[in-house]
Amino acid sequence: MSATLVTPPPVARLCNPAANHPLRCPHVLVRSSWQTVNIGDIGHTPGLLRLLETHLPHARITLWAGDVSGGVGDMLRRDFPAVEILDDRAAPDGFPTTDVVRHAWDEADFFIHGSGPYIVARHILEAWASTGRPYGVYGVTLESFDPELVALLDGADFVFCRDTVSLRAARAAGVRTRRLEFAPDAAFAADDRDDAAADAFLSAHGLEAGRFLCVISRLRHTPYFRIRNRPATPRELGLAAISDTHKESDHERLRIVMIRWIRETGMKVLVCPEMTYEIELTKEQLVDRMPPDARPHVVWRGTYWHPDEATSVYARALAMVSMEMHSPILACAADTPAIYLRLPTDTCKGQMWRDIGLPEWMFEIGECDGDAISETLLQLVAEPRRTAMRMAHARQRVAFLQVHSMGIVRECVERRAAGTAPRGA
Repeated sequence: MSATLVTPPPVARLCNPAANHPLRCPHVLVRSSWQTVNIGDIGHTPGLLRLLETHLPHARITLWAGDVSGGVGDMLRRDFPAVEILDDRAAPDGFPTTDVVRHAWDEADFFIHGSGPYIVARHILEAWASTGRPYGVYGVTLESFDPELVALLDGADFVFCRDTVSLRAARAAGVRTRRLEFAPDAAFAADDRDDAAADAFLSAHGLEAGRFLCVISRLRHTPYFRIRNRPATPRELGLAAISDTHKESDHERLRIVMIRWIRETGMKVLVCPEMTYEIELTKEQLVDRMPPDARPHVVWRGTYWHPDEATSVYARALAMVSMEMHSPILACAADTPAIYLRLPTDTCKGQMWRDIGLPEWMFEIGECDGDAISETLLQLVAEPRRTAMRMAHARQRVAFLQVHSMGIVRECVERRAAGTAPRGA
């Protein structure tokens, strides 16, 4: 499957090293990389950095990362050698605590808050806003508002919501920023790959490119107390009880999908994680629950991975069914069709699948059964030409929105660096 993607049009740039004018290239400070236990939270960052490098090629980019442990920093430095990556902690008031970050903070012309489930670095964004310098938000979900958040968003040069439910909610809450629009999660632009690792994994487990299904599951509430190996709060215990109540029925749908896939196609299933805790969860709920005739056709990914290797594996899969959102996003970027199963406890980010033109490949888990999901999946692989056309349309839609939104980002950054306000200010 392939699609011709939209490329940025030629633009006259305010920052042009070849031109004889005194303007210096704009310096953008990016806050992203929220955690490393989720390849989605890792994947936001390379996606946004790739968009900025593509659409603001003359800008200086500094990433002030929240967490790049576990080899994530090495991956980013390898894929983005021109980006300065800092990972020092912020003070409780959001300001830098070290000289190296303070230097970048003082020098930067513009601050961009990256994709996430909400304004994750709100205290840092508020600290930046208090300096009177310009900022923007790219690709976030927004579901709840308070007067202070509305005021913070009002002061931005742009706010891009990653789903249209968030966009409508922001408008209803009275957000009046200069540019309030929809742009998909930045992870759609994550193109970093580790093909060697993917090929080695496939070879070691008898997986053939184009002849296996990827399956990802999750719980209704992420058990961060288990991930962080700390005592649970009373609230977390309550959420864990909700997850336990629905764990069996939620995974029964995936078990039906896996069994029918194996029996009706003769192809294998790769059960793999998007978050670290899902490694053991999928073994317990999926792999160990397969009937004897299906179990030999199931491969369990027993180790965690980074999005570069994951994307390379997804690119070699025939299709995907996932309860998580960002593995389908990475699969879409790799031109592999994916069905997203949304849990009722998730944020409205799942609306993205409808927004990019794939509503038939999204199911509300409480409103469907395993056979309905299986029928859609089997039809998807039985009609490769139709599937390829739908993928091409979705990818073209994403590419158009990326070009449009980054055009606005570019204009705001360059005009601010030049000392002029963006249009509409």
